[in-house]
Amino acid sequence: MKTTYHIGIDMHAESAVIAWADSHGNLEHHGKCAASIKALVSTLRKLARKLDTPFKDLRVCYEAGPTGFVFARRLIDLGLDCQVVAPSLIPRSPGERIKTDKRDARKLARLHRAGELKAVHIPDRDDEAIRDLCRARTDAVEDCRRAKQQLTAFLLRNGHRYKGGGNWTDAHLRYLRELELQSPVLRSVLEEYLLAIEAANTRIDRLEALMEEALATWARRREVGWLMGLKGFKMVASMTLVSELGDLSRFTHPCQLMAFLGLVPGEHSSGSKRRQGAITKTGNSHARWMLIESSLAYRPRAKVSAQLSKRQDGLPREVKELSWRAQQRLSRRYRRLKARGLHENKAIVAVTRELAAFLWELHHLGLRTAA
Repeated sequence: MKTTYHIGIDMHAESAVIAWADSHGNLEHHGKCAASIKALVSTLRKLARKLDTPFKDLRVCYEAGPTGFVFARRLIDLGLDCQVVAPSLIPRSPGERIKTDKRDARKLARLHRAGELKAVHIPDRDDEAIRDLCRARTDAVEDCRRAKQQLTAFLLRNGHRYKGGGNWTDAHLRYLRELELQSPVLRSVLEEYLLAIEAANTRIDRLEALMEEALATWARRREVGWLMGLKGFKMVASMTLVSELGDLSRFTHPCQLMAFLGLVPGEHSSGSKRRQGAITKTGNSHARWMLIESSLAYRPRAKVSAQLSKRQDGLPREVKELSWRAQQRLSRRYRRLKARGLHENKAIVAVTRELAAFLWELHHLGLRTAA
């Protein structure tokens, strides 16, 4: 029989530790190399010569982490079978008390040979670039929110509290500009906070303009346009979700997408007892957060607003019908859950879970239309 070699790589920012396991039960540590594409490929070629096997027959795996997918893409381009595995789903023995890089590499090789590792989806280069752009916009929003919170706390410490209408409106900003403080130093501090907020808002606008420009040439722009036909999804939310989730064809059932987003309840059942707890919150947390934010739009009764109608211009009839069906079902679902006295957060999560199913249906509708 042909010998199959499974390579486990414990990847770090500066180094990579490599071990191998074969189909005959052998398991050995190979060595360590620099965490660069050139060094890793060179080391794997040397290992293939040592094992007297073709380079393309190696089956490689490493954990998903801060090093990203560049190593996996390069190895796949070279013809190798390379997988990036989910760290949270690696089996761990309760008795393990020693952890080293060599042990981790050997463990990856052994579990990969046994088929007990769960591979994550590897996005292509364009999808990952759009994803990084969307996450940069999220970071800018967080910086703006933090700057506003710091300014509000500063004013509260000095005895000032805005009692007008909504915060951060034109009237609120005029109030801040005209505010009289006791010391010139405090006035300078206020100006610095206002400049930080203005810079953060400018950064958000700049990133959103880049997102709109990138969308025009993105291969998934049709998916984004169709998703914008649903209530609660404008350009930012649609691009974020499409870039984070990638190709939904890998989910054969909507429940798999719900589980990937961590929206299904955790369970600890034994014997005749069944106990379900809070949602698992596993998988892609950024996509889960964005989907929950979008599901808030389904709290009011179903209605096609002027903005939604404008976004639906030129979309197929099937997309509009699915959008209206989603509005009717999710709005009704939310009201019924609230009428039962369910907590607001639990009701929103339940609506979000069903909204994920509509996203899955929308994707497969696009596949049928393309066919």
